[in-house]
Amino acid sequence: MSLQLLKHFFNPQSITVIGASINVKRAGYLVMNNLLAAGFNGPIMPVTPKYTSVHGVLAYKQVSDLPIVPDLAVICTNEFRIPDILEALAEKGCHSAIIVTTESDHAVSNRIYDIAATHKIRLLGMSSLGIINPHNLVNASLAHCNALPGNIAFISQSAAVCTTVLDWATSKGIGFSAFISLGDAQDISFAELLDYLARDPKTQSILLYIDNIDNARDFISAARAIAQHKTVLVIKSGSSVLGAKAAALHSRGDFGHDSVYDAAIKRAGMLRVHDLHELFAAVETLAYSNYLHGERLAIISNGGGLGVLAVDNLVEEGGRLAELDNSVMDKLNACLPVNWSHNNPIDMIGDADPKRYATALGHLMDNDKVDAVLIMHSPSALSDSEETAQAIIDVIKQHPKRKQINILTNWTGEEAAKPARQMFANAKIPTFRTPNGAITAFMHLVQYRRNKKLLMETPTTLPDHLIYEADIAAEYIKQRFELQATCEFSDHDRQALPQNVKLDTYATKPLLDAYHLNTIDTAIAKDIEDAIEKAKVIGYPLAVKINSPDIQYKSQVHGVMLNINNARELDSALNSIKLRIKTALPDVRLNGFTLQKMVASGLALELRVMIKQDAIFGPVIAISQDSDARDLQTTLENAVVALPPLNMALARYLVIQGIKDKKIKVKQHARDFDMQAVCLMLTQISQMLLDNPEINDLDLNPVLVSGSDVIIVDSQVKLSRTNANSRDNSVNRFAISPYPKQLEEIVTLKDGQKVLIRPIKAEDEVRHKTFDDGLTKEDRYKRYFSQRGSMTHEEMAMLTQIDYQREMAFIAVRLVGAEEQETLAVIRASTDPDNTEAEFGMVVSSEMQGLGLGKVLLSKLISYQTTKGTKYLAGMTMLSNRGMATLAKKLGFSTERDIEEGVINMHMELNKGPSV
Repeated sequence: MSLQLLKHFFNPQSITVIGASINVKRAGYLVMNNLLAAGFNGPIMPVTPKYTSVHGVLAYKQVSDLPIVPDLAVICTNEFRIPDILEALAEKGCHSAIIVTTESDHAVSNRIYDIAATHKIRLLGMSSLGIINPHNLVNASLAHCNALPGNIAFISQSAAVCTTVLDWATSKGIGFSAFISLGDAQDISFAELLDYLARDPKTQSILLYIDNIDNARDFISAARAIAQHKTVLVIKSGSSVLGAKAAALHSRGDFGHDSVYDAAIKRAGMLRVHDLHELFAAVETLAYSNYLHGERLAIISNGGGLGVLAVDNLVEEGGRLAELDNSVMDKLNACLPVNWSHNNPIDMIGDADPKRYATALGHLMDNDKVDAVLIMHSPSALSDSEETAQAIIDVIKQHPKRKQINILTNWTGEEAAKPARQMFANAKIPTFRTPNGAITAFMHLVQYRRNKKLLMETPTTLPDHLIYEADIAAEYIKQRFELQATCEFSDHDRQALPQNVKLDTYATKPLLDAYHLNTIDTAIAKDIEDAIEKAKVIGYPLAVKINSPDIQYKSQVHGVMLNINNARELDSALNSIKLRIKTALPDVRLNGFTLQKMVASGLALELRVMIKQDAIFGPVIAISQDSDARDLQTTLENAVVALPPLNMALARYLVIQGIKDKKIKVKQHARDFDMQAVCLMLTQISQMLLDNPEINDLDLNPVLVSGSDVIIVDSQVKLSRTNANSRDNSVNRFAISPYPKQLEEIVTLKDGQKVLIRPIKAEDEVRHKTFDDGLTKEDRYKRYFSQRGSMTHEEMAMLTQIDYQREMAFIAVRLVGAEEQETLAVIRASTDPDNTEAEFGMVVSSEMQGLGLGKVLLSKLISYQTTKGTKYLAGMTMLSNRGMATLAKKLGFSTERDIEEGVINMHMELNKGPSV
């Protein structure tokens, strides 16, 4: 549904309050009072059968009596009356409503949302506190005070958190561009609001309080889009299991795992904070800070102890101290006492006066090796706290680099320091009570910068010789389902294939081999005699394991024995296993044994790699060293988690995060740990998951890493037909749209040469930059409407690391045999969040013009956007680019010359029905 309707929540021209009241304890009283107090300058129309007027404003008995169609309705009545009210609003023509009523009856609530959807009424709530937009004088809420105008947008599923944050921000003088209480978020979602705020010029930063989300793909897509331009901070409730369940119940959502939410937040380029105290610090930092261009922090203090505390906190959080070069050292030596610390942190001694602070700060801000400065001050009878604060404020205001350098202040103490902290707050300079608070705030900026940098990192291209056989894997999976059916069903029921198939180590080997994942020699023996014969082929030493469909974890029943060196030991071991299990579990089915060649693992690092299913985000990839965890929650708590698809850069980030969080301990194995090899394995597992939607669960435990050798010793896979019922749509189960390989095609041009047409990939950055740099001046001018220079890494990353959910770029690549060579052309389209219109642009290198490549690309884009359900496709080209205009006309575009702007506008209707 169109985002256009959301503007009526943020900037309504008229508002009706249904259930308006003169009773101070009623919601209808508070909403009317807040609207009037905020100074809303449009019509405010109370609806109530009880009163002639409310707050001096003429009231109407029912919705049908309203003199005009309201842009926004605020519903404050009993929930059982709401269905009839929505019907009346729809008849009147109002399609935007806030429900501040607290729900109690789920049946009534479901009926409310059904009626709203039928009549295309957008609902904020139920149980919403309302919405505040200070810039437009809108306070359609139950809040106890109005929000100040500012550049931060706050969206929360908790009304209680809303009032707490609003109260704190008002006391600090921090303002908002929008303040939104989502309520149960059954209609208007985080994703829609993020898309709307992305286009709001008054919003620079966004804060989210999340209990749960519903549509993971829409949420991540919207978050990734806005995080490229604006800072997004998230506080996610439910970090514990019980807390997560409570959060889901609070907002009528599903229960997702906290570690997966954490991975999603990082992957989208957002920053997570973990409690309200941390959120408040982050809000203050966001409100007053510049974008952090680097991570080098300099610290100034009037006491060595303060600086040491700050450094300890910085190191513990993974921060970085600035190194003072000779030029700044000379300047500091000239203005500081001889007994200053001569290092960073800069201890200027306890008698540091305002002039000393101001001079030192000026020198640090002048220096190119410093990205941020933390100024610390402890109460001193030798230095006036407020005069020092004013001196610092004056330096910052006058310094030419005030927009490049981040300044944070920490005035310790209580009563003596309060006036100075207030001065900093009034001057919009972040200020904190403790060294830890200041460092935490700085690290918020650092972590956000790192998350954003991760979004722009160019992944390493997979080795050219690495080939995987997806067709072989798919055929093998099909055979396993058919084999299971043979075992489970009679001939009469054979066509009813099983829904689930479990594969043990032996049965998973062909699947893993298809993706060139290293396994060890494995054999299945039906009995002890068969095992002894097959051991002669595999060779000793051996590991032996019991085979039983009733035993999931063999080690729990002592069903595994290692280092079997000869036939006598093998016979004894297998008899011992059988006796143990038959004694302890007499009803368990025994289907023989698995034999494996022992791998020398003494110096190897043991990892566990898993694919698990999350209720919110779908398939996730996890890696840990906890080989014993059985339940899903414990497994994910002890692992680092990533959302597929993974490339080499994302896999590397996952492993580094695991090492940092001590989930992967490589110190004692450092010389035996090849990061590239492990990342390659993770990337291949990701590809296997993408290619085979039947894979529901995978557990590789252990995976031995010794140098560049990565060997899977034991493995289990659970296949599910429910994941593959619609193979073409199976990618929808992923929270992040994977590379749409099905869109690849090879075409033959007019001169007979074959080119590959495919969607662009993140790995294309280097080759795409070569293509862009190689365009002629004329081609660049026609594409960019100006003479622009070579693109930066950040610009090129945005062109190649696209979100297939909302944009598409097809490139043409020269083929020599099966090898891809240089990029020859590109066509790109960006679709609005409503999927109403896509805007395209295209450029073909000069050498390839006239061969029909432009027609191929534009035809492919038309087909793609039509299938996607986009209503319109539009483009613009220069008046001089007649070739583009002629091609567009031939393919069905209408064209219109705009002489004043010097362009030709191209437009095509693709779908007449509603957008998908």
